[in-house]
Amino acid sequence: QVQLVESGGGLVQPGGSLRLSCTAPGFTSNSCSLDWYRQAAGKQREWVSSIRTDGHTSYADSVRGRFTISTDEAKDTVYLQMNSLTPEDTAMYSCKTGRGVLCHVSYWGQGTQVTVSS
Repeated sequence: QVQLVESGGGLVQPGGSLRLSCTAPGFTSNSCSLDWYRQAAGKQREWVSSIRTDGHTSYADSVRGRFTISTDEAKDTVYLQMNSLTPEDTAMYSCKTGRGVLCHVSYWGQGTQVTVSS
């Protein structure tokens, strides 16, 4: 069992920034990536960004250039720095990681709400 805990969400004005955190025990000691997803009200969940334990990062087109994913290995924490936020970024943000040979067992955090509004 892996317990992921997100934090850092809140209300921010358009153009503002937030940094989300996902505490992921054991993340740096296994080979599964850690992913951020978001789900806006009435919409399907969408993938936002991923980071692998080798440091490789990837981003959805909608956030590339504005969001940055990074890790603090000492804290087993993954961050999502979000800049130039727009109302379209309003969503519940959740982190996910996997376990198993193919990372086929998924673990999700409870999510943190991000609201971008003036």
